[in-house]
Amino acid sequence: MAGSKITFGVNLSVDNYWDVPEFARRAEDLGYGRVTMGEHIMDGNPPRPTLLNLPAMAAAAGATTNLRVMTGIVVAPLYDPVILAKMVASVDQVSGGRLDFGIGISGQRGTKIEFDAVGVDVHTRGKRTDEMLQVMKRLWTEEHVSHHGDFFHFDDVTLLPFPAQKPYPAIWVSGRSEAAMRRAGVMGDGWYPYLFSVRRVKASNDMVRQYAAEAGRDLTRFHWGLNQPTAISSDASEALALAVSNVGERYVTPERSAESIARSLCIAGTPEDCIKAVEDRIDAGVEHINLGFLASEPDSFFSQMEMFASHVMPQFQA
Repeated sequence: MAGSKITFGVNLSVDNYWDVPEFARRAEDLGYGRVTMGEHIMDGNPPRPTLLNLPAMAAAAGATTNLRVMTGIVVAPLYDPVILAKMVASVDQVSGGRLDFGIGISGQRGTKIEFDAVGVDVHTRGKRTDEMLQVMKRLWTEEHVSHHGDFFHFDDVTLLPFPAQKPYPAIWVSGRSEAAMRRAGVMGDGWYPYLFSVRRVKASNDMVRQYAAEAGRDLTRFHWGLNQPTAISSDASEALALAVSNVGERYVTPERSAESIARSLCIAGTPEDCIKAVEDRIDAGVEHINLGFLASEPDSFFSQMEMFASHVMPQFQA
């Protein structure tokens, strides 16, 4: 499928690795177009070590020349919208307009702990995010902004400089729920689902289009993304084992085995298997895929990153 409309990014998905500039340099050298990483203030019990997205992506941008950097994702409702808008504009400026702004509300099990830590009611996170998006768009494009809503109140706020990208960095809405699809269709510039089967990716894209049409929005320049757990190896069974242990066992249910879940939600196998899996996702409407290589330590992560770049990505280049 040479020349297919697809871009490849890579998600820093290995735990306890903090050299973001080195990760970004290696991604750019290998031909990836974008780097990203997840974010939680507190994730798990006991909490595992994590970084905040925007400072990490500023470091990635500073270490590279053309690579796009993406928050994948910022847990928006944990922030004040004025502070978050200022941080986004700052990173977009220092990166030379290379920021993609991925946002979500955190659907992880046990997410209440981090909302409690910052004094935010977890049950308001969706409505809070919708109001934040309205506010931040104004702060990125207007001076002397005043706002009095359900969650936020301020008068005469001007944040300069505005973002380098006009009118502002593309907002990629992430999530798995219909509410997230509505948010993407009505308020976003991209849809960025995760842990979706190919069938569900296509169905969610259709739902986003439906909400956009109802809102009278033109999606000509919309970004159709996917956050994709991936395991690649010359040994297909080894790749599947990584997918099962990292994803399947985490989401196993009485109705479905860990292997069945891993096969549905992950790209896992040899380079040839991965090529077919990417083609399936292109057919489902994906145009930008960020690969989270499943590994417990950096050497395995970078080895997979290199194998995918050398054996899979060339099949989709014009």
